[in-house]
Amino acid sequence: MKRFVGERRALASIVLVFYAGVYGLMALSGALPPEWTNAFTAMGGVYGLAFFSLVAGYFWARWFALGVALSGVITGVVSLWQVGPEPVLLFVGGTHLAATILLWGQAMAAPFDGQTAWRQRFHIDEHAAQRLGKAIIRAGVSLPYILLYALAPKPDAAQLAVLALTGIGMFGLLRLRTWGVLALAGSTGLLASAAFGAHHATGAQYIDSANAAAVGAIALGAASLPWLVAFARRLRA
Repeated sequence: MKRFVGERRALASIVLVFYAGVYGLMALSGALPPEWTNAFTAMGGVYGLAFFSLVAGYFWARWFALGVALSGVITGVVSLWQVGPEPVLLFVGGTHLAATILLWGQAMAAPFDGQTAWRQRFHIDEHAAQRLGKAIIRAGVSLPYILLYALAPKPDAAQLAVLALTGIGMFGLLRLRTWGVLALAGSTGLLASAAFGAHHATGAQYIDSANAAAVGAIALGAASLPWLVAFARRLRA
């Protein structure tokens, strides 16, 4: 498989841009209720960013694309469990799984996070690079769920705060800034609070919102917690 690095990147990029187009067309076609247009537009933007960064060759691109693809795998598996083996769900889960497999492995890391230039620029070692990679993957997993929660119909101030903190946090994380991790931790807290509170409401909309907030909180918490632990150890030293 090492001989097909370029081909694997191309195939994974096709999957990502396909879903960017699907979400974008759904948002623009008028087939959705108007209140869901923003959420689906943002979802298309996430896939579009994953596609563009992968083609551009940013050092974090493979990690982020893996997270987005894994998010689709999780959604596909849960939907299959709830609904059954519908062809559309099999296609969604299968294509996201294919993108995940195509991007996995040391051979695919070489053109992206495997390069040494960005590590020298940020002055980090292999251990810190691996921790950053896991954080970006987990943040990528969380992002679609966060968007569905934060841009649900009639978002309140807490939902918009989650959106803002997540965006700021991911920007800071990519630049290895402490405030980025703190912003992600703040977003995690708001998501966890929303997931707990939403379960006490009634109606399908609240259940869906709670599920999205819960998955987002778990994935985003897993992204920020190792960094918070590392910061705490550094302060004690």
